[in-house]
Amino acid sequence: MLEPTEDVTFRHDDWYGEELVDRHFVRCEFFHVDLTEAVSRGAVFTGCTFGNVAFNASRHIDSAFTRCVFKRCNLFDAEFTGCKLVGSSFEECGLRPLRVDGGDWSFVALPGADLRGARLTDVRMREVDLTGADLTGATVTGVDLSGAQLHGSRLSRADLRGSDLSALDPTAVERVDALIDAEQALVLAQALGFRVG
Repeated sequence: MLEPTEDVTFRHDDWYGEELVDRHFVRCEFFHVDLTEAVSRGAVFTGCTFGNVAFNASRHIDSAFTRCVFKRCNLFDAEFTGCKLVGSSFEECGLRPLRVDGGDWSFVALPGADLRGARLTDVRMREVDLTGADLTGATVTGVDLSGAQLHGSRLSRADLRGSDLSALDPTAVERVDALIDAEQALVLAQALGFRVG
């Protein structure tokens, strides 16, 4: 890995289609940077701030964005595969349609996020904050949502099969036509106070 770039501010830079391979950024700030169609592989961003950054159609493979802040960023059609975003937060970001496959998004703050139609598969999202998030029609399969904050989230028509729903209060979410498997049905019945015999 290259020497880390530390405490640098990037403004109005054009990184369209850039390939960020094994780059390491620490406490850097990115404002109005164009990362459209950029690809990161094995890149590491630690404690960085992204403001009004365009991540449209960008691809991120085995990269890490830990304890980063994303404000008013556009992640239209962005894809994260095997990425680590532990402790990061998203504020007023465009997140549709987002695809996340594998990786660790534990302790990520996504309150009120519009994630309609998102695809979240086989990713660890322990203690993620999805309070009031809109996951209508989303695919959330094989996701570890243990300890997640889901109060007021909209899960109508979402595919939740194979995900850990132990933290879900079925009475505190919108859930019309949400798809679950038999094992999850048992967990939710117990959460509602039923004894299954």
